[in-house]
Amino acid sequence: MNQAWLFNRGENYQSYKMLGARPHQSPEGNPGYRFAVWAPRAAAVSVVGDFNGWDPQVDHLQAYGTTGIWHGFVEGALDWQHYKYAIRTSSGRILLKADPFARHAETRPGTASILYQADHDYQWTDHEFMASRPDALQEGPLNIYELHLGSWRRYADGHVYNYRDIARQLADYCLVMGYNAVELMPVMEYPLDASWGYQVTGYFAPTSRYGTPADLKYLIDLLHGAGIRVILDWVPSHFPRDEFALARFDGQPLFEDPDSRRGEHQDWGTLVFNYGLSEVRSFLLSSAWYWLDEFHVDGLRVDAVSSMLYLDFGRPGAQPNQEGTFEHLEAIEFLKKMNGLLRRHFPHCILAAEESTPYPGITLPVEEGGLGFTHKWNMGWMNDTLAYMETDYHARGQVHEKITFSMTYAFSENFILPFSHDEVVHGKKTLLGRMPGDYWRQFASLRTCYMYQMSQPGAKLNFMGNEFAPYLEWRYYEELEWFMLAYPRHGQMHEFVRKLNHLYLRHPALWDLERSWEGFQWLQADDRDRSIFIYARKAQAGDTMLVVLNMTPASYNDYPIPVPAAGRYRLILNSDSDQYGGSG
Repeated sequence: MNQAWLFNRGENYQSYKMLGARPHQSPEGNPGYRFAVWAPRAAAVSVVGDFNGWDPQVDHLQAYGTTGIWHGFVEGALDWQHYKYAIRTSSGRILLKADPFARHAETRPGTASILYQADHDYQWTDHEFMASRPDALQEGPLNIYELHLGSWRRYADGHVYNYRDIARQLADYCLVMGYNAVELMPVMEYPLDASWGYQVTGYFAPTSRYGTPADLKYLIDLLHGAGIRVILDWVPSHFPRDEFALARFDGQPLFEDPDSRRGEHQDWGTLVFNYGLSEVRSFLLSSAWYWLDEFHVDGLRVDAVSSMLYLDFGRPGAQPNQEGTFEHLEAIEFLKKMNGLLRRHFPHCILAAEESTPYPGITLPVEEGGLGFTHKWNMGWMNDTLAYMETDYHARGQVHEKITFSMTYAFSENFILPFSHDEVVHGKKTLLGRMPGDYWRQFASLRTCYMYQMSQPGAKLNFMGNEFAPYLEWRYYEELEWFMLAYPRHGQMHEFVRKLNHLYLRHPALWDLERSWEGFQWLQADDRDRSIFIYARKAQAGDTMLVVLNMTPASYNDYPIPVPAAGRYRLILNSDSDQYGGSG
């Protein structure tokens, strides 16, 4: 079937194999590169680069019928050479644009695309891991370590590690600490370091800050060899206005919605994709498919889903849809199409929505009327938990419901309980800094907070550094404060989190029945005077774990602890142990 026809219909899920720059040969057998770009309203298109002195008059592309695609072959173009498209608009302007389908790109501040032969750039060794990946909805422990590659660790001189050099360190660290998945903040090419990767310009290009596409494949392969799943942050919700990239690609709105009331995020200074345009759907669906197929990725965490669901999200003056509501119908249909497609072809793939509203059915299957994600970040749980933990101890009884309320909806979606990067920046303080009281009480309260997270129903996510309780907020331009581990309380916190993580992985009671009341039983939910919570977690095999949380510094020698069944109970972890800096 004609690939261009499918692309124009919004049904080409591997359009990166048709568009972009691909190694090719002339009819005479001479090597070079074939170029293809979608620019339907361009008056003319040529390709410029190192191979022709960046002269737009040399290598003109030809229109492919009425598809809007321009294509052509450049004999002698070589791997690693830089290039762009010179697009002549209907008004006669010449725009120099990076390739939307480029596999590799120049490191900022450069903005050119790079010719890269991706088909045989890496020999994978993760066949056994790939064959054994469970369905993303199969119950099991999921403990995610969220990290920003450029600031997790750095060389002593401040330079970043590349994908290969950091791979073994990261795999070993996750194994020791008890994380069985990593979530990488966006590694798709982006121009501005301060955006942390959330303003993407290269939807098919791993950022060259940390090396080549083959280097990223090595990192993923090595993590797979250690049994660690890899989730990538992916941003189909908006893109930056940079002139070299997608914005007004052929001189007019193309990838973005032409109605500025729908096509702009004024608060973020970014543009919104035109989800109603078939070719844009092909572009985005192909990007998702690309990372799962070509890079063996185990999941996508879709950023800013709330902004996709609502026309009036951060957009004053938004106009309602044809039904008179503010739901973004085209974006909703796109998400359903994407999730249904990926669930059919990549059933192992975790599809996690960062979504903060009460929109129903985020993780309900598409065929049952839902959006079809496999997981949803529980932002309500995170906000309530941190608001409770920030409250002074004597006043926690006044906000008692911030702990109990989450259980009223805990099984309405398939949740991930996150303490993410967004909670340790922009003046919010670190998690430790949010805890009230003196130095000792802050650490005690944070250990209790982590105990609460790990024992609640739902998968877990923690941002890098949270495990040793740094004092400074995360800074994307320098590595974490690893030196803090030399200080006893931080080292003890690190050890406590390690023990807690492994306890979670080891005990099915904490994850085996986490999607229904069968796996959770309140035993004490009403003691607001003493701020004590007691509940049981259960597994199908009959294993039961009792969780007792004392949320204040007060101690009790004679507190009656209800239990779910008579028997002998063994203490397996005490956050107040002197081993972890507690009172013992």
